[in-house]
Amino acid sequence: MEQLEGHIVKNVSNQYVVSTKNGEYLATARGRFKEKKISPVVGDMVQILVENEKSAVIEEIEERSVLLKRPKVANITQMVFVVSSQKPKPDLLLLDKQLALAEFLKINVIIVLNKADLDKDGNFKEIKEIYRKLGYKVLETQANKRVGVEELKKLLKDNINVFSGNSGVGKSSLINAIFSKAITEEGQISQRNQRGKNTTTAIQMYEINKNTYIADTPGFSTFDISEIPADELATCFVEFRRYIENCEFIGCTHVKEKNCGIKMAVEEGKISEDRYLRFLKIYEELKEKEKHRW
Repeated sequence: MEQLEGHIVKNVSNQYVVSTKNGEYLATARGRFKEKKISPVVGDMVQILVENEKSAVIEEIEERSVLLKRPKVANITQMVFVVSSQKPKPDLLLLDKQLALAEFLKINVIIVLNKADLDKDGNFKEIKEIYRKLGYKVLETQANKRVGVEELKKLLKDNINVFSGNSGVGKSSLINAIFSKAITEEGQISQRNQRGKNTTTAIQMYEINKNTYIADTPGFSTFDISEIPADELATCFVEFRRYIENCEFIGCTHVKEKNCGIKMAVEEGKISEDRYLRFLKIYEELKEKEKHRW
């Protein structure tokens, strides 16, 4: 039996589609992984033992550089956060959560502002100004007309990219535009509440070319940042870092303390007040989760 190295590109009911130099195999995992409470996930680099032309067994999971807990995906090198101008409207609280997690995991980021043609209120101009000042790559797209798609494709090169964002923002439409064919189901927008209906129910990786992959993930309902300790959240807001040393108290939470370097920077207009208010919401959410964890 032949042993091969490959990437897990899909997980279906405890079976794993593994992409190798010899093609794809449907693989099961050795029982010892379950005993060690380890599960293979999409993005894992694995060693498989080929049983026949179509099936194999996962023998070994190679060391992961990164593991997202929810949605579960490993070894990603770049996160693409998709925001839409309308249907649904921009969710900057979710975007700031996603950016905080990317900073915590030290993963590169692209912010994609999709459905640019529907931006009648000019929201994207303000969003671009805020996040480009912070050093993030921000790109406007219209997936249905392929506007910005080639530029995005270039930015994805030589990365394992994960697409994330609210349901209905156009992640699947963008992925289909990148491949110039319908490889993933596009979401529907609920007429009742104008929110996206989540069509992506499992994580799947698509290969653009050698060393370049896209992972499409379920919508925001599964996005979790609880691995960030609440007291480390401020360091995950890039513009906060330089002002932390101005705090009077060691261990300042930047919430209620006086003489807080971050709060003073907000008052002086050096930090966006809206970003700071979203930081407070995320901080309280993480604190609440920590309280109920033990």
